[in-house]
Amino acid sequence: MDTTLSPRDFFQPPLWHDWGEGFVHQTRCEGLPDPQWGLWNSTLAQELGLPENPTPEASAFFSGNGPQVPWCSAYAGHQFGQWAGLLGDGRAHTLGRVPSGNQEIQLKGAGVTPYSRRGDGRAVLRSSLREYLGSEAMAGLGIPTTRALALMTSSLPVWRETRETAAILARVAPSFLRFGHVEHLAWNDFPAELQRLLDLLMTFHYPSARAQSNPVLTVLEGVVERTAHLMAAWQSVGFCHGVMNTDNMSLLGLTLDYGPFAFLDRFDPHFIVNHSDQEGRYAYDQQPWIGAWNCAALGSALSALINDAEGIQTVLGRYSSQFSNALLNRFRSKLGWRKPLPEDQSLVKSLRALLHQNQVDFTRFFRFLAQDEVQAEPARLEHEEEFQGPSAWTEWVGAYRERCAREESAAWVRAQGMRAINPKYVLRTYLAELAIRQAQQGDFAMARNLESVLRTPCDEHPEFSAWALAPPDWSGELILSCSS
Repeated sequence: MDTTLSPRDFFQPPLWHDWGEGFVHQTRCEGLPDPQWGLWNSTLAQELGLPENPTPEASAFFSGNGPQVPWCSAYAGHQFGQWAGLLGDGRAHTLGRVPSGNQEIQLKGAGVTPYSRRGDGRAVLRSSLREYLGSEAMAGLGIPTTRALALMTSSLPVWRETRETAAILARVAPSFLRFGHVEHLAWNDFPAELQRLLDLLMTFHYPSARAQSNPVLTVLEGVVERTAHLMAAWQSVGFCHGVMNTDNMSLLGLTLDYGPFAFLDRFDPHFIVNHSDQEGRYAYDQQPWIGAWNCAALGSALSALINDAEGIQTVLGRYSSQFSNALLNRFRSKLGWRKPLPEDQSLVKSLRALLHQNQVDFTRFFRFLAQDEVQAEPARLEHEEEFQGPSAWTEWVGAYRERCAREESAAWVRAQGMRAINPKYVLRTYLAELAIRQAQQGDFAMARNLESVLRTPCDEHPEFSAWALAPPDWSGELILSCSS
């Protein structure tokens, strides 16, 4: 399309733009000097009604040099389990809302805001490229997430642990509203604004709530359910977020704020992706229960509007079964089972234990299992060197063979369905690192190829088959922290 970007004609203000200083400030961006295009998501751009190819006017917009005066919002939150007070958009500027699909576009790294808290409001190329590729990888897997639209780079120096260069990420979501927005308004006694926030959620994201006897409780119920399903989706692909503070939790059930994230290589339920997480609060196996903890914090913040303590506890109490059922259903699909049977839970549990004991590559195992010949003869697992280990494999494979036989489907049909949902490719940490190293030299070829492959991660992409192999030994030396 040849749509011309215009702050007057294209972007509309975000739905919360006029809520007053207790919630929002309008603040100009600090643009990048001599901005250069890194990546442009032409597929997403066309969905939004933007040009397929970036224009000079787009360059000004997405480098923070445009004439627009964006909006920044206040939010609070619990960080690593402790109340942190006011946080807010410390380096995020919302350009506005795109009429097509009511999507918000936000610039991350465009300079200081009223909520920067002595920070510089900048983002570096390293973390910006990781978030771009990470969010697009999750979208390719069909997992709810914010999206990446554009990545702009510059030679502007930014100091973190070392000297790096600045970048701006343009990201998209129906809304960037967080648990922390509710907490901020509740803890600081802004009842009118809190009610407006809930009205917005009901109008645009939870429309069926208005017809219920307690609409706000129904919204909470929807958020809890979406969060439980999101956690199950993360677990099913071996995704570790790393910083599940309440200010990083979406009220729409989206994967939000990609910092020190990773996809599991060897299956380790206790894996901690965030080097800053000394106690393992956000380890892989803890994340589902942190989701429940965060929902409880949200329920507490909404209690004044709901005025039904028993109802809140009932809604929160459903989280565990919602998560467990969603996770089991996802593993059923990964294993090629269509109809639920009583023994499925124990078979999945014993499989996860075996994957852990043998330090098996999580993604590669399920892709291997999805081969036609393996489905026809599951016993091949016992002789595959990569999966050898305790004799318990023999017992599990036998039980798996019997379970598949009860499906009454041909092996090739099961295999075909499994290959459609078990990715061949995920954004392994070492792949992101290689793309970053090249991008820091001005070469975005690998990043563009990764974006293309991860858009359809279950396809074969034979020219990139090396990216589906087990990671090299040096990948274990990569360290991710809150600055990643």
